[in-house]
Amino acid sequence: MPQSIITDRASERPLAPAAHASGAASASDDLLFRKVAWRVIPFLFVCYVVSFLDRINIGFAQLQMKHDLGFSDAMYGLGAAIFYIGYVLCEVPSNMLLARFGARRTFMRIMLLWGIASTCMMFVHTPTHFYALRFLLGVFEAGFFPGIVLYLTYWFAPRRRAAVFSIFFAGVAVAGVLGGLVSGWIMRDMGGVLGLEGWRWMFAIEGLPAVLLGLLAAFWLVDGPEQARWLSDAEKSQLIAQRDDAHASHSSHDSRSFGAALRNPRVYLFAFIYFSLTCASLTLNFWMPLMIRDFGVHDVLAISLYTVIPNAVGAVGLMLIARRSDRRGERRWHFAACTVGGGLALSLLTLHLASFAAMMAILSIAAVLIFAALPIFWSVPPAYLSGKAAAAGIALISSIGITSGIVSPWAIGLIKTHTGSMDNALYVLAALLVTSGAALLIGVPAPRKAR
Repeated sequence: MPQSIITDRASERPLAPAAHASGAASASDDLLFRKVAWRVIPFLFVCYVVSFLDRINIGFAQLQMKHDLGFSDAMYGLGAAIFYIGYVLCEVPSNMLLARFGARRTFMRIMLLWGIASTCMMFVHTPTHFYALRFLLGVFEAGFFPGIVLYLTYWFAPRRRAAVFSIFFAGVAVAGVLGGLVSGWIMRDMGGVLGLEGWRWMFAIEGLPAVLLGLLAAFWLVDGPEQARWLSDAEKSQLIAQRDDAHASHSSHDSRSFGAALRNPRVYLFAFIYFSLTCASLTLNFWMPLMIRDFGVHDVLAISLYTVIPNAVGAVGLMLIARRSDRRGERRWHFAACTVGGGLALSLLTLHLASFAAMMAILSIAAVLIFAALPIFWSVPPAYLSGKAAAAGIALISSIGITSGIVSPWAIGLIKTHTGSMDNALYVLAALLVTSGAALLIGVPAPRKAR
């Protein structure tokens, strides 16, 4: 008997040809996935790394900037928070514009404007300058992250999205690594060049790549599979069919307008979960250099280099955990394990152990688990907000959730200014993380397994 033919003894019908066809289809799908991934992901990944570096580099700048300009922790925290006021106000309109005018023009506009605003941070002299430019940076960058989430749903099937999203959330950690390697060196070694402080050079040098990437986006990106000249007609049809099938499979959850998304209670559940998660992740992004200084390190370059460790460990860990979630096809318990473990790690930071290595290990564990929860979370909402609701629903979840950026840095700055410690803030963040894990387990039912 040929090996390609295997008989079902109950029905005496050959089964292997169908299995062979299924395997061939799977292999073809894998090849197409890799082709699209290599074309789409690297460029957007670099853009996302640059965007996050421009967003969080004031965490490094504060090591000199607060002293040079006479800013308090509360003033710094308010400046960090004001970014998110502009971001929240403009995020939903920006994502709606992406759905209307396309990804290529939208991403080009966003990157050009935020690059200019980030570079202009080198001219800050007063709190007013600081607050105004941070607000404009938020306005210009608004819509970039939810735009990426929406854009990736055009190219990748739901079963692959946690792994794909994990690459972009690794960009958060990579931005921290680059910030640690580059920002500290610029601030220490370029201070005094042309009479400018090191932190001013840091903003100038780290803002320009966004402008260059914005110009390159006009030539590299396309709006979707339909416009991709590097795909064959059959490959385009396959991607479009996958996208449409994913939307159709969740048609019962498909809202038809932004107003309907506003009335969907699950949107607010997802927004609360994202709010809690980003409160913790932004704390690591904005306050990690200061945490490490509190561990007993005082040299600016040394602090910057030590930030590389939690961010590098977090980048590797989040990709491994997200890929495991994809292989198991399970999101809820993976997310809960990350949030509960991350909350426990934040609580342990309040012990202030004498061992620097022990404190860095706890900080690294917190970074791994908190960062890993992000791509797992973002693989869930598109399953409930597909089709016409995707642009409005994803942007609404992101814009409501990211109000954490208004609350968290400002509140932590106030707490640290008045108490001299971040301990109380870490306890609150730990409680929010645990609550977010419980909310996803309780509020989002487990999907039915296919027979």
